[in-house]
Amino acid sequence: MFASKRVQELPDAFTSPAPTPGGGSAAALAGAVAASLLAMVAAMPKTKSGTTEERATLDALHPTLMALRAELIDLIDRDAASYDEVVAAYRLPKATDEEKAARKAAVAAAMKHATDVPLETLRAAVAVSRHADVLATHGNPNASSDVGVAKQLAVAAGLGALMNVETNLSGLSDASYVARVRHEIEKLKVRQH
Repeated sequence: MFASKRVQELPDAFTSPAPTPGGGSAAALAGAVAASLLAMVAAMPKTKSGTTEERATLDALHPTLMALRAELIDLIDRDAASYDEVVAAYRLPKATDEEKAARKAAVAAAMKHATDVPLETLRAAVAVSRHADVLATHGNPNASSDVGVAKQLAVAAGLGALMNVETNLSGLSDASYVARVRHEIEKLKVRQH
């Protein structure tokens, strides 16, 4: 039933030989699905033990998961757009010294942006993954496989985003920016597991 709806169009976009949407968008999509599954479990009336405290924990978590879901959905398109900006910067003219300098600056700025976007996806995926642990502890036990699938999707989203960040960092010459991002991703990798 669902496969015949618009969901079918998204895999078609990923199948296209066009470079976007690509892996960064796919990572954001995986994270959005993970957050959606967790929001579903948080909204279920039944909790693991049925305590008031558990219900309050899940009720408080639901809006956070919905916000992460919205952010990750937005990142699907933002990731594709950031790659398109890099391509556009590389296509700038480079006949004169001024054009070369402008092109170099545009490429550097676009590459930073194309790194910042999957870094945002990584941050959101790590948050979703950590929330999966809370739902595994307090959520409806009948939905444990939903939480497990969400956890794996969140981990996959984080790893995919991380690959994009690391790939883009290798093309940047701003040492302080690269060091700052590398420091952050090391902390995020520890938090994800």
